[in-house]
Amino acid sequence: MNKKHLLLGLFLSLTAGSSFAQNQPQAGTTLSLKEALTFATANNISIQQSQLDEQGAEYKIKETKGSGLPQINGTGQLTVSPSIPTQLLPGEIIGEPGTYVPVKFGQKYNATGGLELSQLIFSKSYFVGLEAAATTRDLYRLRTQMSKEDVLYNVSSAYLQALQTKEQFNTIAANYNRLVQLEKILTLQYKNDFAKKVDVNRITVNKTNLENQREALASTYEQQKNALKFFMGMPMDQPIELEESTTLVTTVLPLTANANEVLANRADFKALQTQKNLYGLNISNIKGRAYPTLAGFGQYSYNAQRQEFNLFDTSQPWFNTFVLGLKLNVPIFDGFQRKYQTRQAELEVKKTDLSIQNLTLNTQMSLDNALKQISTSELSIENQERNVRMAQEVYDTTNKLYKEGLSPLTDLLDAEVALREAQTNVNNERLKHKIAQLNYLKARGELSNLVQ
Repeated sequence: MNKKHLLLGLFLSLTAGSSFAQNQPQAGTTLSLKEALTFATANNISIQQSQLDEQGAEYKIKETKGSGLPQINGTGQLTVSPSIPTQLLPGEIIGEPGTYVPVKFGQKYNATGGLELSQLIFSKSYFVGLEAAATTRDLYRLRTQMSKEDVLYNVSSAYLQALQTKEQFNTIAANYNRLVQLEKILTLQYKNDFAKKVDVNRITVNKTNLENQREALASTYEQQKNALKFFMGMPMDQPIELEESTTLVTTVLPLTANANEVLANRADFKALQTQKNLYGLNISNIKGRAYPTLAGFGQYSYNAQRQEFNLFDTSQPWFNTFVLGLKLNVPIFDGFQRKYQTRQAELEVKKTDLSIQNLTLNTQMSLDNALKQISTSELSIENQERNVRMAQEVYDTTNKLYKEGLSPLTDLLDAEVALREAQTNVNNERLKHKIAQLNYLKARGELSNLVQ
């Protein structure tokens, strides 16, 4: 072993225990995937908006019920007639047959005040409306569930991508540190005429490239954490850190999956079925308008007529009126409006059927693709992990030979690049595998299992 490589081996031994923590991204509160998902379900803005819509549906139900309760209104009217209308009466009433006598009817000031009461007795549309309002409540509840599932997917995807970037950063940073130490050694050797300038330059170029990659990954990691915080509904200035690893699916996945078997678990499928029911109720409501409606009413009023404005003079009389009655409305002809309204509503039902059909096809495609990707990634991960082990062996052997002066620097650098590429490939395959698992859970409508 020559003096140059002996000095190299001694320096590597002294610096092998140096800390890498100073090069890692800024630390913060460590969150597991489950903790991130739990936080998101309580703080995400879109979920909160859906919950407000759900509350609005409850108020809509009460509003619909209220239209069938007694309706009471107070009324009041004051009229002034500067010129009282004149009417002609037959002269026979004053003994002048064949003539007409002009007579003014009414007073200059007229005032009326009272109460009006109405009560719906029968309306087919009203009862259909009550059923539709209750169905709307179910629809908004399902939409809230859909919002939660979207958030669970977005948070999980953002978490996994950020975690993969963090792992890639750690890989690049470890390789960068090795090159930093090697650069120091070769620089020292060059100053003592034990190394060539070209070898120092090669190390510097590789180190600079890795430094650029490391800085880019650090920036990407921070951006991905910001995206994660956005989906979680967390303030951007809240520092967070991710766990080193996470698991999505712990059970054995089936080799095949039938969309028809999993659709019942999906909130979007249930929402389409509920929407279809609503359109059906709309058809019933439109047809119900052809049925007669019956309502009861009552009016109680006081009125006064004065020649002068002394309506508040208690010595002058006010006259009351009390009326009770029933009002029947029988639709006869509406210009074919109900006919074409019904046909429009029937088209909405058909469109919803097509949406259900499209969702079924999309679900089957998502299941097949996810299972295929899971199977492919599992095989790829095994192959890439084997490549990492072999690349590590090659690097360790080449490094040993270089220290002994039996291998050139270029071989060591090539081995380092090969090791880094193998580590990058396995990280990418692990991300693909976890994203495929996430897509599989989404296709089955089981994303909520991630927070259980």
